[in-house]
Amino acid sequence: MRKTHNKPFSSVPQSKEELELAINSIFDKLMADYLTIPVELTRERNVEGNIKGTQVSVCDTVAYLIGWGKLVLKWHRLKAQGLPVEFPEAGFKWNQLGLLAEHFHEQYADWKYEALLKELESTVNELLSLISSLSNYALYETTWYDKWTLGRMIQFNTSSPMKNMRSKVRRFKKNKGLL
Repeated sequence: MRKTHNKPFSSVPQSKEELELAINSIFDKLMADYLTIPVELTRERNVEGNIKGTQVSVCDTVAYLIGWGKLVLKWHRLKAQGLPVEFPEAGFKWNQLGLLAEHFHEQYADWKYEALLKELESTVNELLSLISSLSNYALYETTWYDKWTLGRMIQFNTSSPMKNMRSKVRRFKKNKGLL
């Protein structure tokens, strides 16, 4: 860990500002990678999937990120209305995240690549608006689900998967001679 301003540096956001920075930073890099992939390659199943030994398409990686982002927004909306939330999603348990990933892929299977990228950008903007609307206390100083804060749940399901997908997408680009 690096020390900055007498405060230990962590790659895991610890505040509202750090969460916003983490999401913005990885999203911009990821989107730059997505925008340089020719549309005709985006449905090829040559990207490492979320289930061991599977291959997915670049479009599937975008669908996965949209799915998780929308799920986080849904969780917050339901909890804010005092309604029950089925975590991670109705019909799925935490040990079935590979199946949930496949569900996200299926949801967006017929979408064009450009539309997926626009939807991802819109979803990320909604998440950033949500974060902006909340206090640091609401995000990081009170438990929101199980032992986790809302900020940590957002990070687990947005910036962390974006980092993971970016490394997979860059590997795909390298294999295709696009880097």
